[in-house]
Amino acid sequence: MTELLDRRLRDGAKTMGVTLNDTQVMQLLNYIQLFNKWNKTYNLSAIRDIESQVDRHLLDSLSVVPYIDADTIIDVGTGGGLPGIPLAIVFPQKKFTLLDSAGKKMRFLFQVKTELKLDNVQIENRRVETFEPEHPFDAVISRAFASLKDMTDGCRHLLAEGGVFYAMKGLYPTDELSALEKNYKVSDSYPLHIPREDGERHLLVLTP
Repeated sequence: MTELLDRRLRDGAKTMGVTLNDTQVMQLLNYIQLFNKWNKTYNLSAIRDIESQVDRHLLDSLSVVPYIDADTIIDVGTGGGLPGIPLAIVFPQKKFTLLDSAGKKMRFLFQVKTELKLDNVQIENRRVETFEPEHPFDAVISRAFASLKDMTDGCRHLLAEGGVFYAMKGLYPTDELSALEKNYKVSDSYPLHIPREDGERHLLVLTP
C-alpha cells in the first residue's frame, strides 16, 4: 500500500509541476497516514479512504506550491492541517502558523508537528478575531472561508504591510469578488488542476 501511495503522490505532484525529494515524500505520506488514522475518531474529513485523501488533501494543497512567494504564512481555519502541513513540508525554509479554534484538531496537529519534527510550524488554538500575532504575516492562506469578504474582513489584522491573501477556491468566485471592498484587488488568479479530480479549482491572490 505504501508503495502505491508513494507513486500516486510523486506522479500527481509531478503532473502539477511540483518536485518532491524522498524526505518530503516520506513526511507527506506519514502525515496522511496519521490523518487517516486520527480521522476515524476525530472526524477531520468526510473523505475516508486514504487514496482519495492523497488526491483531495495532499495534492490539492500542493497545487498552490508554484505560486507561494511569502516567507511567513498563516493558515486560517486549518482544520487537520490543510494546506499548512503539506506546504510546511515542501517549504522548510518558510514559517507557517496553523490557526483553528477546534481543540481536538489541535491535538492532532501537535502530534503531527512532533512526529514529523516540523520546526517551521507553530500551532495556535484561537479564534481568528481574537488572535493578535507578535509579528504580522506576509500572507494569509485558507481553504476554509465561506467567502472572500469573510476572509479579508476577518484576517486583515494578521497581514503585514505589502502582504497578500491566498484564497483557495473551487469555481471562479465572480459573485464573491463583486462583494469585496473596493480597496482589495485580485493581483493574480491561477487555475489549479488536481490529478483525478474533475472539479474546478482556483487560487486567487488578493492584495489590499
